[in-house]
Formats: sequence, C-alpha cells, structure tokens
Amino acid sequence: MQGASRSALAESREVLSQVLGQDTDRGRLGEELIQVTGVVSGNAVLRRALADPSREGAEKAELVNRLLGGKVSEPAQRLAATIAAQRWASEGDLTATLESFGIEAILAQAEAAGRLSQVEDELFRFGRIVDGTGELRSALTDRRAPAESKSQMVRTLLEGRSAPETVRLAELAATHRSTRFDHAIEGYLAIAASRQEQLTATVTTAVPLTEQQRDRLTHALSTHYDRAVRTNEVVDPTVVGGIRVVIGDEVIDGTVLTRLDEARRRMTS
Repeated sequence: MQGASRSALAESREVLSQVLGQDTDRGRLGEELIQVTGVVSGNAVLRRALADPSREGAEKAELVNRLLGGKVSEPAQRLAATIAAQRWASEGDLTATLESFGIEAILAQAEAAGRLSQVEDELFRFGRIVDGTGELRSALTDRRAPAESKSQMVRTLLEGRSAPETVRLAELAATHRSTRFDHAIEGYLAIAASRQEQLTATVTTAVPLTEQQRDRLTHALSTHYDRAVRTNEVVDPTVVGGIRVVIGDEVIDGTVLTRLDEARRRMTS
C-alpha cells in the first residue's frame, strides 16, 4: 500500500482492535464485513464514491451508514464507516482492507476458541493437498464453475474433520472472485501469523524432519529473526537433500539440487 493507504489502514485497525476486544460476535462480524466487501466490489459507482479522495470522510461514512443501517450489526457498520471515511490511495486498497478485516475477525473467533494454531495448520495442509491433486485443483480454480459447487466440495472434504473456521476460509478461498486459491490461502495464513505476532516459515525438505531437527531449526530461525517463528513443512523428494526455507520474500536455499545447479553454472560460465 502507498503512504495514504498505510495511514488509512492504521486508523482503521485501531477501531478493529477496539471492536475485537469487546464482547463481539467475531464470526458474525467477519461474515458481515465479507458481505460488505462483495457489495462494494460489485458496485463500481459505490466503490468510486467511497474511495474518492476529494470527498469528505464524514460524507463517505454517512453514505455507508445509510446503506448498512439495520442490515448489519453495529460493530460491522461502525468498522465499514470508519474504513470508508479514510483517504485511500486506490479503490483496491479500500476493498482489500474490508476483506482482510473480515478474515481477521473469523480468525479472531478461532483464537478466542483456542484453535487458531489448528486453523493455521489445517489451512496450510489443505492448500498443499489442493496444489498436489490436479483434479481437485482444477475443480476449485475453475472460474466457470458455480461458487456453490466449489463451496459444497470444500464442505464435503473438510466438514467434521476440521475447525469450522478452516472450512469457512477454505470456502472463501475457493470462491474468491479475483484472487487465486493458493494466493488467498497464503494471505489468510499471513493474517493468522500476524495475530499471533509470529513469522511463518515454509520449510521444504527431501525427507520429513525429525522432531529434534524441527525444534533446532525453529529455535535458530526464532533467534535470527528475534520473534516467534512457526514452521510449515513440505516434503519434496526432488530437492535431493538439504532444506529450503521461505519466510515472506526471503529465501534461504540450502538444497543439494540448488548447489548442483550453481556448480553447473560455474562450469559453463
């Protein structure tokens, strides 16, 4: 986000923190914010009006209040009005903030129930299963397929086996109108990690790490980054040996395959 949107996000987040800190139905709040996102995203005139930097914040907030009054809960209306009142660098930043706050509210519900780490783990594993299963990946990423059929497929696969927040977020990722399934899952995992004030490292190895190896790696990464690090492990025999660690935009690649490729490049240069 550009400077204006970063300031707008910070202002809006203060209200989100207040709302989540109260006796709020976080699951309902999340669903309502996602519904509001759909309304704003699907109406170009409304979207432009709310993101128009030349309009006063109070005027934009009043527009939201007129549209949502009596249709959503007070916390959802207050948050949506707060977000609309800010000065955003682009329409996309406004809608992305509405959506991410909705996702965060759902994750906050899982956190309050003591299952946020479970949701993180289940979302990551489901994302890997979809990525590694061609037929399932095609079914969930086919933009021509009805959203309800995708939702039903997710529910069939996950309901009764996963946390309710996992099922809902997987549905949202599968039916997202503009973001690829895998990118949506990555975004949700980043929000979950942020709520727990930790970094998430994706560790790729040729064979599964032992518990001792995993503990040593997690400790080393936490020490290096000076904050808690959660590791998600991916087993990929094609890396031959060693490990590859991805944290955000940073890649630490110590796999045998990479070292062989580097040696091959040196020999041919």
